[in-house]
Amino acid sequence: MNDLTGFQRDLLYVISGHDKPHGLAIKEEVEAYYEKEIHHGRLYPNLDTLVDKGFVEKGELDRRTNYYDLSEKGRRAFEEREQWKAQYVTPSE
Repeated sequence: MNDLTGFQRDLLYVISGHDKPHGLAIKEEVEAYYEKEIHHGRLYPNLDTLVDKGFVEKGELDRRTNYYDLSEKGRRAFEEREQWKAQYVTPSE
């Protein structure tokens, strides 16, 4: 996961927080976080990269709509990242 961009990691966070979200649902969540429009030309190539690297599985809801889900590799990488991050970030009280 250490070779992913921050944007790609953010996509993993969104995907992990939903049950097989479709691309537009991911787009809406990321736009809300970034507080600006995310173009399809940025979103879908980054989702494809996550699929190609094995972090995300892509399936078909219907002929026009795909869903995305963390793969087992993605889940492990996500958990390892969270453990690594927990060493440096302490919850505020």
